[in-house]
Amino acid sequence: MAWYEILMGVLLVVASIIIVIVVLLQQSREAGLSGVIAGGADTFFGKNKGRTMDAKLAKITKILSVFFFVFTLLAVYFLAFMTSRG
Repeated sequence: MAWYEILMGVLLVVASIIIVIVVLLQQSREAGLSGVIAGGADTFFGKNKGRTMDAKLAKITKILSVFFFVFTLLAVYFLAFMTSRG
């Protein structure tokens, strides 16, 4: 096993662990039965959602997910190319 295979594997494992941690830190969006019947109330946090910690975690999750997806595709392509050459 070459050094770049180990490096790619480690980066993918670290990225996946970070994604799991960030997703677990986010609050649940489930409003429950009272939210369905009465509707969601507009609060200060609802109006300024872009500034809350949950919004920042959601943005980090999206960025990490895109990185993970692109890096996985590049790793598969790179490893397939390197193994086919020799």
